[in-house]
Amino acid sequence: MNNFTYWNPTKIIFGRDILKNLGEEMALRGISRVLLVLYGEDFIFESGIYHRVTSSLEKANIAWEELRGIRPNPLLGKVREGIRLFREEKLEALVPLGGGSVYDTAKAIAAGVAYAPGDVWDLFEGTAPVPEKTPPLFGVLTTSATGTEMNCSAVITNEEKNLKWALEDEALYPAVSMVDPSLQSTVPPRQTARGAIDTIAHTLEAYFDGTRGVQLMQEYGESLVRSALRNGKILLEDPENYDARAELAWTSTLALNGSTYAGKSTGDWASHEIAHSLGALYDVPHATGLAVVMPAWMRYVCPEHPDLFARFAEKVFGISEGTEEERGMAGIEALKKAFLELGEPVALNDLGLGKEDIPGIVKNCFAQRKEPFGRLKPLYPEDVQALLELALA
Repeated sequence: MNNFTYWNPTKIIFGRDILKNLGEEMALRGISRVLLVLYGEDFIFESGIYHRVTSSLEKANIAWEELRGIRPNPLLGKVREGIRLFREEKLEALVPLGGGSVYDTAKAIAAGVAYAPGDVWDLFEGTAPVPEKTPPLFGVLTTSATGTEMNCSAVITNEEKNLKWALEDEALYPAVSMVDPSLQSTVPPRQTARGAIDTIAHTLEAYFDGTRGVQLMQEYGESLVRSALRNGKILLEDPENYDARAELAWTSTLALNGSTYAGKSTGDWASHEIAHSLGALYDVPHATGLAVVMPAWMRYVCPEHPDLFARFAEKVFGISEGTEEERGMAGIEALKKAFLELGEPVALNDLGLGKEDIPGIVKNCFAQRKEPFGRLKPLYPEDVQALLELALA
């Protein structure tokens, strides 16, 4: 096990009927004017979540402005709009109300507000550091998938350059995140399924980083994958099952709050890099892209590290027959089958993409990048080409 320091400053308030405490959490910190960052669909209004949030703000004498219309694969244009609004109205904090795209937008706005000298995209390009002091986030999570409610990462699509890039900095941890699983009972089934897949992918990025001597952490990752699969399937049949909602919600948070890295590296992340290009170029939902890319990546890498994949197959799917590589490949097929059962495609052809599209995806992956990416197996352009060919059908 490697040396490590684990630190996470986000306060999680978890359970039923907790939104009434949102305004109080901000008032205790002297905050009186905030920006609500809202998902672009009617769910938060029709479900009553918006009313419950604003009622809590009113009770605490907190005024608010609104930035509406945030969408999946959130756009840089909305981030810039939010930065202008925050500055013009002299606001003090952000309240993302929604899922990962809303949280990521709010984090990027916070970074951009603090970065006075230039444009927020500078921070994504790495040409300037994120300022140490950014406006705080007090979020309300309405769908579980990305773990953004308890981490310091944000992923934004630059629609002008067709780039989907991540920003990570300790200044972007939310101050408080409120997770009420009962709010997620009316989330569309496909969104629930995608949340389970995203959770699994986040877990596996850390699980398959190649670090040895981390038995506890491997068992931790395996339990998170089993939980996401189990509760995702339950919720497709019984969407109002509170216990399954709660377990999936907490599993999603744990999968990307940094705890899975303890004693390991910071993960492989090659599958995410490729899935981000699918999102940037074709607006493929993030979890859908991962359902296609990650099994193909696993098939491509398995022959070089068969013991890791054989263990995954045995501990998650109970597969114990055959050589290590045979078991590993069988586990990958079992994962693909599980993704299909959750309702997501597992092939590029199912997305309307063919072999002729692969060179453009590869090029996008290496835009402004000369070095390979990935930890377990560093990927060069020819590797990405080959594994995407495995993902065709």
